[in-house]
Order: sequence, then C-alpha cells, then structure tokens
Amino acid sequence: MTALTLSTAAVAGLRADAIVIGVAKGSASKPGGPVVAPGAEAVVQAYDGNLAGVLETLGASGAEGEVTKLPAPAGFKAPLVLAVGLGAQPQKDSGYDAEALRRAAGAAARALSGTKKAAFALPLTDPADAGAVAEGVLLGAYSFDAYKDQGDAKNGKNGKGPLAEAALLGGKPRDKAYKAAVERAVAVSEELNRARDLINTPPNDLNPEAFAAVAQTAAKEHGIKVQVLDEKALVKGGYGGILGVGAGSASGPRLVKLSYTSSKAKKHLALVGKGITYDSGGISLKPAGHNETMKCDMSGAAAVFAAVVAAARLGLEVNVTGWLALAENMPSGSATRPGDVLRMYSGKTVEVLNTDAEGRLVLADALWAASQEKPDAIVDVATLTGAMVLALGSRTFGIMANDDDFRAVVREAAEEAGEPAWPMPLPEHLRKGMESSTADIANMGERMGGGLVAGLFLREFVGEGITWAHLDIAGPAFNEGGPFGYTPKGGTGSAVRTLVRLAERAAAGELS
Repeated sequence: MTALTLSTAAVAGLRADAIVIGVAKGSASKPGGPVVAPGAEAVVQAYDGNLAGVLETLGASGAEGEVTKLPAPAGFKAPLVLAVGLGAQPQKDSGYDAEALRRAAGAAARALSGTKKAAFALPLTDPADAGAVAEGVLLGAYSFDAYKDQGDAKNGKNGKGPLAEAALLGGKPRDKAYKAAVERAVAVSEELNRARDLINTPPNDLNPEAFAAVAQTAAKEHGIKVQVLDEKALVKGGYGGILGVGAGSASGPRLVKLSYTSSKAKKHLALVGKGITYDSGGISLKPAGHNETMKCDMSGAAAVFAAVVAAARLGLEVNVTGWLALAENMPSGSATRPGDVLRMYSGKTVEVLNTDAEGRLVLADALWAASQEKPDAIVDVATLTGAMVLALGSRTFGIMANDDDFRAVVREAAEEAGEPAWPMPLPEHLRKGMESSTADIANMGERMGGGLVAGLFLREFVGEGITWAHLDIAGPAFNEGGPFGYTPKGGTGSAVRTLVRLAERAAAGELS
C-alpha cells in the first residue's frame, strides 16, 4: 500500500514526481473561473499569481474529482503539478469538508498510478483534515491485480503500480494528533482494502471455508479470539437457516465469530455480516445478466470482518464481536426448495417461498446467536435487496432499526465517516405479508417495499430488549461503473468506515 509521511518541507525544493494542489469552483462573487485552494500558495507565487488563469485556460473548473496536469514552474524539483477539483468552496472560514478532501485525494492518487512519489499540498487546517487526505490517498490508490498476467501483476493496473509514496504537506510530523490521525487512516484503509480484496476475489477461490481461513489468520495476527462453526457444529447447534442456504453447494457453510475485547470496555457492540460467497439464487435461479457480480454478496461479512480487525488495531476501548454468516447459495439435488420449511437457530420455523431471499436466512441465525450474548447493540450489514437499490440508488445504503434514536446515531456515524446513508422505516403493516399457514413466518412478503419487508423479517430474530440496526448496502457495495473519487471499480468496502466510527462512538460512551 502507498507509504504516507507528514512533511513541513518547502514545496519547491521537495524531490517528488508530482505536486498535488486543490482547486475549487468559483463562488457567486467570482463566478466561472477556478479558485486555487489554500496549501498551494508557493505554487501560485511561482506562477506569478496567475495559476488560476492558467488552469482556466486548460479547461479546469474546480469541479469535484476533475484532474488537470501542467508542467511545474521553473525552480521546482518536481516536474509536474496536478490540480484536483474540490467542488464548491466552503462557507466563510469553515474549511473544506473532510469528504471533499478525501475524494480529491483519492482522484489524485488514481491519476498518479505508476508514480513513485507525490507531494499533496491540499488544504490542511487540523489533524482531521490530514486523516481525511490520508484515507483518500490510500483508498484511491487501491487496485486489485491478483489475477492479471504475471508480467502485469507486478506493475498493477494498466501496467502501472499504485502511487508508491505520498507526502502530506502542511502536516506536523512531530504533533501527536497529526500522527494519530494518519495512523488511524492507515489502519482503517488497510482493512477496508482487505475487504475489497475479498469482495473482488472470484468465488472459485473464496468459498465459505476459505473466507473463514482468512479470518482465522487475521485474528491470530491481531490478538482477536476466533471460533469457526463448520457443518457438523452447525447441525449440532441447530442453525437451520445457514444450513438451509448452504445445502445445495459442495462447499459447506460456516459461522465465524470474531471477538475483540478491551480491558477498559464499558460497551459491547455486535456486528453481523451476510457472507454469501456466491449467490446463484438457488432453485429460484437468477435470470441471465444477474449472476456475473454475485461474488460480491459477501460484502456485508467482509465489512464486519474489516471493522473488527480495525477496532483491534486501533485499540478501541469497546468490546466488538463480529459474526460472519458464510454460505454459497447453489441449485442442486440437495438444495433447499421453495416450499421447504427450515427450523432456525432461534427455534422459529420459516417457510422458504423464494430461495433467492437467502441472505435474511443466514442473518437470522447469526442475529439470534449474537443476541445470546446480550450486547448493548447489534448492527447487521448485508447486500440484501434489489429493492433498496431501486429506492436509494447505487451510492447510498439504507438504515433500518428497532430504535429511532439508535438509527439516528448510526446515520450520524455514517455521515462522519463520509458514507452516504439514509434512514428507512419498518412499517408494521408490511409484517402481515409474511404470515404463513405452514410455519411461523415466510421469508417473503409484499413485493412493494421489499427492502423494508426484509428488515421486518430480520427484526423477528433480534433478542428481546436489544437495540438493533440493519444496513442494506446492496447499492454501494459493488461499483459496476467507472471509478470516482477514492472509490474503485468493483468491491468498495461499503460500511467499513461507518462500523469503525460507530465502534469509536461506543468507546466514547456515545452509542445511544
């Protein structure tokens, strides 16, 4: 991953391949032309104060993510200046929004693939800004090249390796707060990128057993207690939901429990992730054109895994337990059929009306298992419904909860982390559609509002009196379009930063 340093060096004398500066859109008082952001004063001076005019001549507007390259001025050791768009200027003296800095740094890092060293002269007013830029660089430089030709794999995307080193100018290398902000960014970004790697790994190499092995290795490295329930243990424990979903596959299901504990913890946060390593739909087979990206159906489990490891690396004073509900949903002679009834770990029976509504079945068992430990709160994360994508699009995840105040806390955590999220209701009238004449509940209800129906189903398997939230990340978990900001094509690691921020808030006594 890209190496990060904080630097107070003068930009003109810094040995680097490129200098990154920020450019904002013109304000109402100065419409049209771009405005060079703070941090680039020395560069502006070297252009005789006319850098904004030069950039405008080159077509730059300051729009978010826009990249403009121009030769560095005489006397600079770096040969290139890269101007990246920050979008709108901040109101008065409030400084640039952390997410604007994060996205700009990510866009610049992507544009500098193949570069050995870049100096980032973006506006840094405090340690939080340094942390945002560091995250943007580390996430934006990400590429997944494990399966490319060996000759190209060493050099990364398009034959170019990721940006090797980034110096954050204006950062204070001896300041504890600045160092802590960058160290946090490194820990969170490394684990988020590990989640991206898992999501992007093809399903022939990442089945439930392989995912569990990855979790075991990471747990050992970071002092996290791990327990893996294989098929025999799942049968013995009565985990009918996980077993039912995995029944059609030659790769058996797993339930992985990751436990990070702190001696100073006063709160316990449980995280539950949907980990369908490949989702064919089962007997209710998905139509052509809907299967190609279904390796991403374990994005929720990847997010939970990454968040627990990040919490351990950061030494957060909170207990965090992660539950990875892992299965492969395949059609075969042994697969669960529409009309079958499963007895879940909670003891409830579920009539399976659609085997492609499998995520809620594995989550139901894991939610009940998490509930037995009586945590202060449970948050589940899942690529659960296409209905949520229709409702919120491809960049925003939905939040449902059994407590309005906690739902608001989760949304605040997402906003602080820079992840678009939106609160969604759990309308009681939709529960009636899941009534079954055969079992306690059916796994399907009304078609309209399907994302909310899924949330209502999950609520049935949360222990009484336990605060719970459900994140449906079906939209933002996998980016099928072009990269933008610090978001690559493919697996995104959606919800990792929200979960880490929520754990930090729990450690600070701000869980509810």
